[in-house]
Amino acid sequence: MAHEMTDLNLRQFAGYNLKRVYLLVHADLMKSLEPLGLRTMTFSALNVVAENPNLTQSQLAQTLKIERSGVVVLVDELENTDLISRNRVEGDRRSYALHTTPEGAALLAKANQVVHAHEDKIFSDLSQNERDTLRGLLGRIDTPKTQT
Repeated sequence: MAHEMTDLNLRQFAGYNLKRVYLLVHADLMKSLEPLGLRTMTFSALNVVAENPNLTQSQLAQTLKIERSGVVVLVDELENTDLISRNRVEGDRRSYALHTTPEGAALLAKANQVVHAHEDKIFSDLSQNERDTLRGLLGRIDTPKTQT
């Protein structure tokens, strides 16, 4: 008789549970965004650019916590699909200000609806209060403590 494998010891660690949930959420999110021609990272970048018109590529990299070299590829992808525009920052020949295009804004509106539906499905066992608590707790972990 085969022995059933368990991970009960690992379940005591928050990091292990976060990883398992991340894999579940990310896989479903990718599947949800694919029909729109978006990936998790392009969806995230498009949201940040829409929320912060005129931000630079460096600021986008910092906000998304990715390398600046990686953001160049990401911005190229969004610009090549006419979802954002990139314009030189006045007085700084090396920086570009990013803006969503009308096409990008329209796609983002659809994508946000898709992601809300995805989250409703994934988190259907949680009440709205529990979802709010979860976001708050994750935000506290994500926000660095200030040095005193």
